[in-house]
Amino acid sequence: MAAGTGGRMTVAVDVASRAAGRAAPPFDIEAVRGDFPILRQRVHGRPLVYLDSAATTQKPRVVLEALRRFYETDCANVHRAVHQLAERATGAYAEARRTVQGFLNAADEGEIVFVRGTTEGINLVAQTFGRLRVGAGDEVVLTTMEHHSNIVPWQILCAERGARLRVAPVSDDGALPLDALEALLGPRTRLVAVVHVSNALGTVNPIGRIIEMAHAHGAAVLVDGAQAVQHFAVDVQALDCDFYVFSGHKLYAPMGIGVLYGKARWLEEMPPYHGGGDMISRVTFEKTTYKRPPSKFEAGTPNVAGAVGLAAALGYVTGLGLSRIAAHEADLLAYGTEALTAVPGLRLIGTAPEKAAVLSFVLDGIHPHDIGTVLDREGVAIRAGHHCTQPLMEYFGVTGTARASLGLYNTTADIDALVGGLARARELLG
Repeated sequence: MAAGTGGRMTVAVDVASRAAGRAAPPFDIEAVRGDFPILRQRVHGRPLVYLDSAATTQKPRVVLEALRRFYETDCANVHRAVHQLAERATGAYAEARRTVQGFLNAADEGEIVFVRGTTEGINLVAQTFGRLRVGAGDEVVLTTMEHHSNIVPWQILCAERGARLRVAPVSDDGALPLDALEALLGPRTRLVAVVHVSNALGTVNPIGRIIEMAHAHGAAVLVDGAQAVQHFAVDVQALDCDFYVFSGHKLYAPMGIGVLYGKARWLEEMPPYHGGGDMISRVTFEKTTYKRPPSKFEAGTPNVAGAVGLAAALGYVTGLGLSRIAAHEADLLAYGTEALTAVPGLRLIGTAPEKAAVLSFVLDGIHPHDIGTVLDREGVAIRAGHHCTQPLMEYFGVTGTARASLGLYNTTADIDALVGGLARARELLG
């Protein structure tokens, strides 16, 4: 079990021990695959093998039906209106917030802010909390494995405020050495922004311990959970994080909806991020007063359908059981690690002891984009490039990797297809 997950099971896995003995899938994988209509299609005449879930997950039928039902029967703008459609839409939007609250175990539904995704959530914190709390000479601490979305907003903030950006290194296996991170913390540290699970490596960071260390130095912590919540349960109260962000589209939900969790004390203090309708209590030309969180941060017409779809996705994964999803993906990760390690000329990038279901690799003499192109002709969808982690790629001495990322609907047969496609790439390009 990975440290810092509030005592809940995670998909992090010691790949050697899991490869030694595999059990039957913890749920009916064929029934689950049947819930995802897109998986039935063929690509270039071959059955689709979708191994790009870290970029975006596919959507189960229950989510698609929730979106259709909303637009066919309940489509109206939320708040203020008194007609029945608006009342139903408002109720569904409020219920979606309560669903997210329960999913993260937040103390109050007012701590859940709907945003477009992880990127907007991080920018919101940088431009509100950051401008309040970070000044000249202060420090923001990141790690080398951060996604660009958790680098650029802090660079902008530090440049504006005269603050300093400090970066913790990673080890050669892609783990985060805690002693090196702790050495960066000091009296001027105002915020630690850290990824829960690396999108490029699959590394699961010991978030609970990192939060304890940061709080001991008086610093707040923002956790980028974009690659975590789809793999294992997250309890924000147990973690005691100050902020937690994730994107719905990586959690089997629609694109364009995401969540910022923030402790109530911070959200009350932070100024609005956008100005507009519904986030106000009263407007005059002399002065505007704002509503309390979360309304203060949700100006304008929200993505109501997205929130409804997100709630449906959360219901789907919790119905399957997050611990069972974690166990299934852990077995797949062990199987995939074993299979790819046997491919001649292949080097895995990211072999930390605690990993989620991501397999990044390079193949001697073949560019990752060429690998991806050949695999596509074989019906296998992967991601190739720097994965918005250029500093991390530079550390490992590569321009990019080929990345196969697994979801709850994947099987060992999908990994076998990947290995077969790599053999074809070596035959054509090696």
